[in-house]
Amino acid sequence: MAHLVSIPNLGSFSDDSRLIPLTQCSDSVFKVGRNGVVSITATGDGKVEFIAFEKHTLAYVKSAMGYPAYYPVHPVRLQKPVRAVLMDLDGTSVRSESFWIGIIQKTTASLLDDPDFELEDADLPYVSGHSVSEHLAYCIDKYCPGRTVEDARTHYFEHTHREMREIMAGWGSPDAFVPSPGLKEFLYELKAMGVRIGLVSSGLYEKAYPEILSAFRTLDMGDPEAFYDAFITAGFPLRKGEMGTLGELAPKPHPWLYAEAFRVGLGMDFDDRNSVVGIEDSGAGVCSIRLAGLPTIGISGGNIVESGTRALCDLYCETLDEVLDAIR
Repeated sequence: MAHLVSIPNLGSFSDDSRLIPLTQCSDSVFKVGRNGVVSITATGDGKVEFIAFEKHTLAYVKSAMGYPAYYPVHPVRLQKPVRAVLMDLDGTSVRSESFWIGIIQKTTASLLDDPDFELEDADLPYVSGHSVSEHLAYCIDKYCPGRTVEDARTHYFEHTHREMREIMAGWGSPDAFVPSPGLKEFLYELKAMGVRIGLVSSGLYEKAYPEILSAFRTLDMGDPEAFYDAFITAGFPLRKGEMGTLGELAPKPHPWLYAEAFRVGLGMDFDDRNSVVGIEDSGAGVCSIRLAGLPTIGISGGNIVESGTRALCDLYCETLDEVLDAIR
């Protein structure tokens, strides 16, 4: 008989959910059977740990940059009519993951002074869906210990600026940023239904905006900043001699990007959260939406299954058409 673990405000999960039972939190603060802790369960990729008590649950979000955090897990239920939809950018709205993974690979190659360097398939869950600094920290730990994230960021932005200049000028790869199948029809139908739409990205503005602009140009949809009701990114990078904004230490799976889009960007009250749906293709994004207290729809094509977070989705769809049917 399958074993079920019940996590208050999150749900009941069987052995085949790909969630991982633990005896203690990775920071050793909480242990099963002590101080009211009933169970501790991690996502399949180990990025988030859920500490369950009798009537409530805490989520522990780990950090490659040394700043983990605890968050309360709020109960959610999809409530119709849906008033707003918050969509991830990379993978959900635009197919661009391979491009950005390529930039991470080029950055690591520069750190190693090895132009032939290639990432392994096992690296893919750790170089997408999180912040730039976390992607780089992972590669440094595995491939070039002794180098710093600051060194890596210098190379990363050199590669990024060169590639983005070429793409915006029409010289770069024409398939770097491809609109997801059915995106135009999906967005226009939401507008017709009176549903407000937000775009949410863990990417910095300088990489996120050219992506969605390129996609909108392809679809002949005009200005994306005029189209979306809210557009939230990880902000602007902190560089020597320049002013940066908060974003590198608070990316997905932390809740702040989706919480900002919902509460500040759309100006909606927390009590209205069940009528706002988040759509994601990554495990980090699923956790981010869920910890922001919003119903979550996962969509195929990313790493939700591989990261062991499909069980955290209220719904899981193969296409944007399926998503539309689910929220009508």
